[in-house]
Amino acid sequence: MLQTTWQAREAAHRERADALTADYRAAHEAGRKHAIDDFLFTYYSYKPAVLRRWHPGIGVALEGAEAFAERRWYRRDASDRVEVDAAAFLAAKGDLVERIRALTAAIAGREGQFGCFGLHEWAMVYRDDEHRHPIPLRLGQRGTDAVVESHRITCSHYDAYRFFTPEARPRNLLEPTRERQCELDQPGCLHANMDVYKWCIKLGPLVPGELLLDAFALAREIRWLDMAASPYDVRDYGVEPIAIETPTGKADYVRQQRAFASRSQELRARLLKVIDAATSSSAGESPAGARTAPIRG
Repeated sequence: MLQTTWQAREAAHRERADALTADYRAAHEAGRKHAIDDFLFTYYSYKPAVLRRWHPGIGVALEGAEAFAERRWYRRDASDRVEVDAAAFLAAKGDLVERIRALTAAIAGREGQFGCFGLHEWAMVYRDDEHRHPIPLRLGQRGTDAVVESHRITCSHYDAYRFFTPEARPRNLLEPTRERQCELDQPGCLHANMDVYKWCIKLGPLVPGELLLDAFALAREIRWLDMAASPYDVRDYGVEPIAIETPTGKADYVRQQRAFASRSQELRARLLKVIDAATSSSAGESPAGARTAPIRG
């Protein structure tokens, strides 16, 4: 790729990354917490600078890219151009790549379930005065508890279920574990869909910048829905609550949930192509298998 071409793509990537993180960075610089956006940088623990780092993706050789030549997981080709060293990355992180592929493929091949109504956030505060966010509950504690008690909870995602209060856990129809992720995770789950961003980050230079930012943009939109449908009163953040305890609220939640599921499946298809391209481009490597060992962290 010509130097002028990749530099333009890199600049556009940084501009888009800055736009996506502007609200978070403004709040952070002012010393304010942002109960909605902070999650994307505390739970996932990746800073905005990581999003600004553009990668061209597999099989793209850059001309005049001296700075890239100094980076880890890059190499020079026979024409002195610089490209991603997929073989080196897979040699060091092959097990992780295979596990990400297994989970991504499992969810990609599964139909979404749309009957959870975001009750995982409600189960995290059920009968508990200690809450994760310093925001008042929209219905108060007793009203929130009543909503949990009047619904069937069907959370399938371990990283949401593990934050349930002890009193809420027996109310869930499933018992998700880290080991059962490939079995239980499904594309209707908001948190499983936000995690596509995490997998893109973990795959580092294998993932082209456009895919990384598409995954982050989706995760951010999902996070705002997650909080809008939560028991917290987020109107101070300019968010109109989705009252999932009502038929109208449930319908609104499912409508958006289905749209996010469709977008997440498109991202998974792109991510699988990236992984398979990296694997096939590595001499002596066979395609990633469908291993089901849990992905930790």
